[in-house]
Amino acid sequence: MKVVFLGTGTSMGVPVICCKCPVCLSEDKKDKRLRTSVYVETDDVALIIDAGPDFRHQMLRENISAPDAVLITHAHKDHVAGLDDVRAFNYFMKKPMPVYARKADLDVIKNDFFYAFSDYKYPGIPEFELNEIKNESFKINNTTISPIEVLHCKMTVFGFRIDDFTYITDANYISDKELEKIIGSKVIVLNALRRKNHLSHFTLEQAIELLNRIKPERAYLTHISHQMGKHKDVEKELPAFIKLAYDGLNIFV
Repeated sequence: MKVVFLGTGTSMGVPVICCKCPVCLSEDKKDKRLRTSVYVETDDVALIIDAGPDFRHQMLRENISAPDAVLITHAHKDHVAGLDDVRAFNYFMKKPMPVYARKADLDVIKNDFFYAFSDYKYPGIPEFELNEIKNESFKINNTTISPIEVLHCKMTVFGFRIDDFTYITDANYISDKELEKIIGSKVIVLNALRRKNHLSHFTLEQAIELLNRIKPERAYLTHISHQMGKHKDVEKELPAFIKLAYDGLNIFV
């Protein structure tokens, strides 16, 4: 399985214009963080998890031409605002883009992109095939995907386990029942927003503590704000099996 980190950043703590903080001024490409998203390619399916405002740029940068589906963790704008740009894939693939999400998140998508669901189909609008998922395993082609239900403050968010790979973003609580689904994953991606406590995200310390409990072979931290600091500095503080992910990182599971 191939995994590409399309984006590892967040709108949280990233200014509209350069604030001249060390991360803004860094020349290290690992400190250039677009909104969080990942590409997963198995033997028979190519998946995008989340499509935020940077979606188009991420697809072009990684030369991704034919994803089979988009999985949505939750419908906050930094995770769905780029869905309009599936219209390019519609054009070349000659079909709607399958989107998999919870009912509440599908409702947000239908509201935000209302023009894609109107009776009158204006030429060139994005086309979606909406698929409701619940907290139970489902298949796309022959690949089994298992949702992991986590909390983002009081909001339910889905992480996903695909074979030995588990991806979780925008979480600050995972129940013991849901942790059982994660245990045994060889690779885990987990959000770590910053060092200081936050209402709805794991901090660096909390993420490390949780990963030390689960002990996967490898772990990567994502959804990183500028408040975390520079990549090279944070990496020095991490246990050997945990790495700070960066945009464009390719791994194999």
